[in-house]
Amino acid sequence: MATFDLNGKEVTVDVPDDTPLLWVLRDEMQMTGTKFGCGVAQCGACTVMLNGMTRRSCVTPISMVDGSSVTTIEGMDGPETKAVQAAWESLDVPQCGWCQSGQVMSASALLREIPKPTDEDIDNAMAGNICRCATYVRIRKAIHDAADSLEG
Repeated sequence: MATFDLNGKEVTVDVPDDTPLLWVLRDEMQMTGTKFGCGVAQCGACTVMLNGMTRRSCVTPISMVDGSSVTTIEGMDGPETKAVQAAWESLDVPQCGWCQSGQVMSASALLREIPKPTDEDIDNAMAGNICRCATYVRIRKAIHDAADSLEG
């Protein structure tokens, strides 16, 4: 059994301790914005915020989450996230869309930490997020645009 804060609400789940957080979110909590991609923490589709830091939920056992705070794409808010979402829409970043929740989570976290990131900052922060549609140029541009919109 694990109790944790999910998008600002305390929840308790009764699942085996080794159940990945991803499956708790999707199957137990119906938070389907967090996607399954690879299952080995390599693609970033399952990215959530755990205690304010990005984390791959596919390899995070629920036992590690007990007493923590988890934010999914459904619970993301704040100026950085709004700026990222607006830039994503403005530049038509998504194609298939499968990776987008993880991309937005990582981009928002980057802008919270580094308000005016360089290309190198973006590449480092987004390196664990794979886009099968290869929209990396638009992703980088969208992050720069989001950062610029936060300045003004």
